[in-house]
Amino acid sequence: MDGSRWTRGAMDMAVPYDTYLGIDLAGTGRYLEELIGKSGFSVKGIQNILHLSCPQPIYRWMRGQTLPTVEHLYVLAKLFSMHMEELLVHERGNGEEICFFEVAFCSERIDAYRRQISCAA
Repeated sequence: MDGSRWTRGAMDMAVPYDTYLGIDLAGTGRYLEELIGKSGFSVKGIQNILHLSCPQPIYRWMRGQTLPTVEHLYVLAKLFSMHMEELLVHERGNGEEICFFEVAFCSERIDAYRRQISCAA
């Protein structure tokens, strides 16, 4: 194996760099914008919920310039009744967008996590 072309991936499997899943900032931004729009909240409302001093971070997320912090992802996930990882859009090696929960090895972990938190509630 050529060390420069391979990386350690999920479940400690060696995967080529061009097939390793990365976060698609633009896709995630479009998805967050869609979720906010469908939720009935305004950007100002999300700003207030997240205790942001201005709406610019939200607009930067929507434009795909930055990602929300873990804390903001957590609150957004609770607000939209989904898991944090479901808010992120990943890209395949060929540039095709997929949501994290569509990846087979991850969906099992998410389902197990959901069962665990529903039992704890």
